[in-house]
Amino acid sequence: MGKWGVVLIGLVTGFFFHQVIAEDGFVKTRGVQLVLNGYPFYANGFNAYWLMYMASDPSQRDKTILTRTNTLTGVAYKDEPAIMAWELMNEPRCPSDPSGNTIQAWITEMASYVKSIDGNHLLEAGLEGFYGPSKPQTNSNFLVGTDFISNNQIPGIDFATVHSYPDQWLSGSSSESQLAFLRSWLNDHIQDAQNILKKPVLFAEFGKSGAQRDELFNTVYSAIYSSASAGGSAVGGLFWQLLSQGMDSFRDGYEVVLSDSTSTVALISQESQKLNHIRKMYARLKNLDKLKRAKDIRNAQSKDVNKVNETGS
Repeated sequence: MGKWGVVLIGLVTGFFFHQVIAEDGFVKTRGVQLVLNGYPFYANGFNAYWLMYMASDPSQRDKTILTRTNTLTGVAYKDEPAIMAWELMNEPRCPSDPSGNTIQAWITEMASYVKSIDGNHLLEAGLEGFYGPSKPQTNSNFLVGTDFISNNQIPGIDFATVHSYPDQWLSGSSSESQLAFLRSWLNDHIQDAQNILKKPVLFAEFGKSGAQRDELFNTVYSAIYSSASAGGSAVGGLFWQLLSQGMDSFRDGYEVVLSDSTSTVALISQESQKLNHIRKMYARLKNLDKLKRAKDIRNAQSKDVNKVNETGS
């Protein structure tokens, strides 16, 4: 949504309850997947105004944040495994230059700068996913000076991000038309991330005000799971936005209050369980592979011993 600042992305798996400890290491990329400790990593959580408000002092950005020390762990942020990634800016745009050259140059410069200070963490640009010269027909009414393809092809950008607000972008259209656009929007970005960018894609914001929110959530979650379960580029989603009772000053019509949104909470929880199942499946396959290799080594050693015995006799 419409506020910006330097953003850190914490490690969240499951539905807000799994805490990644420091010795788990850093999230990395492997092809179109995010990986943690050798296994695919999927994010299912939330985004919110209050996260930006609480986490970032506008007077302390760039190098100050990267080198700041975590007061709980005593570790500099640039060396802190509990941070998944850095985001350059939330929803950068430059409508005065629809060619995308201005944003392209800015991302290139800033990505290089951040990586020169912090080579441990992943980096993403914070883009909404609008196409520019590479594929303008996908969002012909939103040429905002960014390009999903070229901006995310910059070497210092490790994974792509996409936002999804069809009720804002197609406010004069029917709910059916908005959902049809959303399905195409999700598929286009998943396929382009996989086949052109060859990088993971995180659906870093999505939401809907008013009725039919669950239908939108289910559409986004289904697309993510379908890709992830096939080893594709979609690595998770962060809905906009989570609030609790008493946080009325942050309300914008898109808020999910857990105590008031039982059907939405069920969808979020189900998605977490499904993504976690994929991760466990990969872990089991890796363990089976380790067992097979250990068995092969034991068999080879046994054959060598038998040969020695036969020679000695």
